[in-house]
Amino acid sequence: MKVTSFLSAALLLSSTALVSAETLKWARAGDALTLDPHSQNEGPSHTIRHQMYEPLIIRDTTGAFEPALATEWAPKADNPNVWVFKLREGVTFHDGAAFNAEDVVFSFERAMQPNSDMKELIGSITEVRAVDDYTIEMVTDGPNPILPSNLTNLFIMDKDWTEANNTVNVQDFEGGEITYATTNANGTGAYVLQSREPDVKTVMTKNENYWGIDQFPMEVTEIVYTPIQNAATRVAAMLSGEINFLQDMPVQDLERVNAADGLVVKQAPQNRVIFFGMNQGADDIEADNVDGANPLADVRVRKAMSMAMNRDAIRQVVMRGQSQPAGMIAPPFVNGWTEAMDGESSTDTDGAKALLAEAGYDSGFSIRLDCPNDRYINDEAICQAAVGMLGQIGVTVNLDAKPKAQHFPLITDGQTDFYMLGWGVPTYDSEYIFNFLVHGRESDIGTWNGTGFDNDEIDAKIKSLASNTDLEARNADIADIWRVVQDEQLYIPLHHQVLNWGMGEGVGIEVDPEDQPKVKYITMN
Repeated sequence: MKVTSFLSAALLLSSTALVSAETLKWARAGDALTLDPHSQNEGPSHTIRHQMYEPLIIRDTTGAFEPALATEWAPKADNPNVWVFKLREGVTFHDGAAFNAEDVVFSFERAMQPNSDMKELIGSITEVRAVDDYTIEMVTDGPNPILPSNLTNLFIMDKDWTEANNTVNVQDFEGGEITYATTNANGTGAYVLQSREPDVKTVMTKNENYWGIDQFPMEVTEIVYTPIQNAATRVAAMLSGEINFLQDMPVQDLERVNAADGLVVKQAPQNRVIFFGMNQGADDIEADNVDGANPLADVRVRKAMSMAMNRDAIRQVVMRGQSQPAGMIAPPFVNGWTEAMDGESSTDTDGAKALLAEAGYDSGFSIRLDCPNDRYINDEAICQAAVGMLGQIGVTVNLDAKPKAQHFPLITDGQTDFYMLGWGVPTYDSEYIFNFLVHGRESDIGTWNGTGFDNDEIDAKIKSLASNTDLEARNADIADIWRVVQDEQLYIPLHHQVLNWGMGEGVGIEVDPEDQPKVKYITMN
């Protein structure tokens, strides 16, 4: 009798566990490039890592700061060059090791390495030091009032685990290096990595020892993340129930998915701009048919190419209304964005032809356009549309579209002359854009500036933004920098993305403008 009762109870508990298990079957167009926390500053890579690793500070679903591994932070009252962070106590990494200040110091020093794609964000930091086990100080080169904004994707690693697995050095992603941290993780986050097959499937399970297990819904017990590059296949998986949460919703299928029983589509503007970059800095470029000259070095050519873009047509035809034409490479969320500058791009085919002729290219020229095909919404289709639009002014474009893992190194390694890129701004400040995309390319700044633009005066203004505490003067400098970016036509802005997330009706989450769902917030009904 006792045995029967015990078995019945065990079966009941087992059945209850199965019923309460909630799996988020999550898909989007592309995979994380790597799990190494400091290797690539790329949205989908951060999104996957956010489930397993944590920064000191995060943004909640409204964009407001929220304590993560730090509970308090502020500059010292008697020294604005030093920020003090109080760390959360009682936190453990997934392997059970205790989290403390040593791990924070180690992680920031690692993120400053040459191969780190995060170094621009912490370029103003000259030292990170442990005061005690749960207090650190960050010393900056002059006051940096926006330092916390730069830390929301700067993940903390376990120093001992990293050393034990010979991954102290940041992965050389562009060089094709694979390290233990590329496909393994040991963070403090809400979910623990169970298996990782790059570009196939990543499985994570609920961290039962998570410090915030009682503070967040934590209703998802398993995450199965599957990258599905083909848009039709993604939608078919959503409609069939193979997945119950979909980012990168194909705009042509929004109504179809939203009308399906048990499914819903939620929408919000994204903190991201899509644009083309042009290599104006080289004396000659290889991807064109002009010998001994670089047509992109002439601002008239760059302006003509921008004037050829029919952004309204892209919005209506390619994006099915799911984009907002852009005239600058800053989203409206960002300090420094203005409605006037965002309205400066216009379509003028005849004017573009006249500018080309004035620049000496009345017969046009040919050039290669490098484009990703698994990163942005309808990225390859946008590039295909641009090919036709540029053809109307005599610029023959040869399109080369490839997965983002092959596309992005072309930009960071200076191997492309005309390329698509999208840029989100997690700091909500123009300095982030300038540091990566406008400052001349150096080892620790300007690393995504594939334009070859390099202006000492502008560089100095950009660097001064980190320590300028006079808000009015700082904003004036930001406006001055933007004026140069606009006048020089450094980039061809296309549009601000609109996010559409598809999900089962039981999946409770609102669209995050950063396009970074954090699964610990999700409810499951």
